[in-house]
Amino acid sequence: MGGFTLSPQASAFFSQGCLNASLYDDAAYGTPNGLSIPFVLASVTNTAVLGLNPDGVSGPVNLMKVTDPYGGMMQSKDLRRISSIFDPKYRAKADVLELNVDIDVAPNLTLTSQTAYNRDRYFSSEDYNRFNTMPGVFNDSTGLDNAVVPGAPAPNLTPGGVYCDPQLGCSSTIAGLDQVRAKSRQFSQELRLSSAFDGPVNFSLGGNYTDYRTTEDYYVFFNIVSAIAQSSGYGNNSLDPTKCGTSFDGSTPTITPDGATGCIYIDPHPLDQIDGLGHNYFRSKNIYKVKSAAVFGELYYEFAPDLKLTAGLRYTRDRKTFTPVPTQVLLSSSNGGTVDGGYPIGDDIKQKWGAVTGRVGLDWSPKLSFTDQTLVYAFYNRGYKGGGANPPAIGYSDEPFLPGLPPLVQLTSYPDTFKPEYVNAFELGAKNTLLGGALTLNGAAFYYDYKGYQVSQIQDRTAINENFDARIWGLELESAWRPTRDLRLTVNLGYQGSKLADGSRSIDVENRTQGNTDFTVMKGSPFLPSNCVVSKSYVASLLATNAAFGLPDYASLSAVCPGSILGLFLFPAPTEADLPNGGRGFYADVSGHSLPNQPKWTQSISVDYALPLSGGWIGGVHGDVYHQSQSWARVYEDAIDKLHGWYNVNLRLTLAKPDDGLEFELYAKNLLDDTPITGAFINSDDTALTTNVFTLDPRMIGASIRKRF
Repeated sequence: MGGFTLSPQASAFFSQGCLNASLYDDAAYGTPNGLSIPFVLASVTNTAVLGLNPDGVSGPVNLMKVTDPYGGMMQSKDLRRISSIFDPKYRAKADVLELNVDIDVAPNLTLTSQTAYNRDRYFSSEDYNRFNTMPGVFNDSTGLDNAVVPGAPAPNLTPGGVYCDPQLGCSSTIAGLDQVRAKSRQFSQELRLSSAFDGPVNFSLGGNYTDYRTTEDYYVFFNIVSAIAQSSGYGNNSLDPTKCGTSFDGSTPTITPDGATGCIYIDPHPLDQIDGLGHNYFRSKNIYKVKSAAVFGELYYEFAPDLKLTAGLRYTRDRKTFTPVPTQVLLSSSNGGTVDGGYPIGDDIKQKWGAVTGRVGLDWSPKLSFTDQTLVYAFYNRGYKGGGANPPAIGYSDEPFLPGLPPLVQLTSYPDTFKPEYVNAFELGAKNTLLGGALTLNGAAFYYDYKGYQVSQIQDRTAINENFDARIWGLELESAWRPTRDLRLTVNLGYQGSKLADGSRSIDVENRTQGNTDFTVMKGSPFLPSNCVVSKSYVASLLATNAAFGLPDYASLSAVCPGSILGLFLFPAPTEADLPNGGRGFYADVSGHSLPNQPKWTQSISVDYALPLSGGWIGGVHGDVYHQSQSWARVYEDAIDKLHGWYNVNLRLTLAKPDDGLEFELYAKNLLDDTPITGAFINSDDTALTTNVFTLDPRMIGASIRKRF
């Protein structure tokens, strides 16, 4: 950096953890630069201290050794194989009640009632990473002097280099686990009155109502976070998770979840009995309610036996209530938070929209000499999708740190809510039957014009939804041919293009500098969840100042990213020009880019063969192949966003006796056991911008028996 030879600690401040490179390169199976993770970096830069060396000369002993805890290890290239110190768990339960009633209120009028109630519960937990850290990453705290109270011994937090986390147990490595707990319930009711008159006019009128409520808790446990909370520098210099360490006045105050002692409350309970109030782990709680009501009507008018008009309108009224519960990891009432423990609930964010949507179109059935039957249609649809609230970020206090000073930490603000999505959709198509019914050929062309298309990405330890204007267009072809009574061949082909509107822009967390070589990405303090962008010239001046005063080269580097009150004491101080867009970096111009997860080409082929057997039995074989071309995981179209095309092959064998309602089935899904990457998202800056990928389910072979009565 500017001609300076940097220490490992200083170098880590200029690493974002993972590079912006292809997911298919060998290097993608490496591990991040773990030293650059803010919690790790704090543990090697005198921020999280175990104690002092008894010699009185060597200085403080940090929580961790100055080393990359991942040790440059390589991961398995088999995406289904992971290195895990925890067994994954998954539990789901769903209760569904439905009541459907049709009442003939008149000879040609039917009243339909559809009532549904469902309740869902979900739980899952798994290792946060698919790779383990190196053993022996913690320093040994045995025999150290107390860093807070002179002459007192330091708590033996990591005896022999082993730390015992109250949730994750004892380990000499960094251990991480995420957990999801969710419950929801939904009630819906729809009433619909439909006509079946002999004349040219028919209609359908109705209304529906939906009441949906959900509470979801997402936890991330890291033993290094609990260890930081117990080490000097964060307020909990004690092995007793319910008490602070000895203060300067010799007291050891007890910490309660709703207290204000200035000490971080550490949940003392084991993983399966947590109280959910600890600040030694990450918790994102989302409480969400939706009430939606709509009235709709559709009119069908036949101008002639072969020409029908369809026109409909719908009015939708959505009410959404989101209860924000800001995250609190490593916060207390003295270091930028509002409470020592617990998760204070913010004021409800209430939103409501009313939208008129509908469709109008024509169905025409011309008599053609080269088809048995043809339907040509053209429709315009107006669609709507409600907006919502972005989950809250971090629960920092907005009180001044001291009179005349700003709060201890201030994040760059982002909108609490995002806008609804609207689409004008046009479709023109034809459905044809030929060869006496043996061949079906269907084709359609479509064009969608979106206003406010919703796209989400992880930022500031939460999910930020952004709105873009966009267009989608494409063609679809479907064909089914039955050359014999027992053989059916189906071929489908789709083409789809998409483009974001001119002027679309967004901050790309993977590429905050946008190739500007005069700037660099930097890490902030552990309280700042995102990286920032700083001019290299300013960094060089700060490093020169450190050298001139005989300070470690990493001194003050954690204060450079905007948001921390420590930035007020920087010398020299950065200017606005040194911190583009307030340090967030340069906007990426995504004009003309494709929408995420939308391949240009999709194809599928299937074969069905029925073999009549004796005694009324029928054997059947079904096979299908699906393929889609490459796509992009995000709107930025970076190297890391490209997803290769992939195939999927399925096979099914059946033996049925229709007269008895009996069927035996043997099936194989993903017959070739391929593992293509079908989707991906990038995690937050402070977890090294690692990428989570989705794959096809592994090959599944199963059997079933059905009996109809």
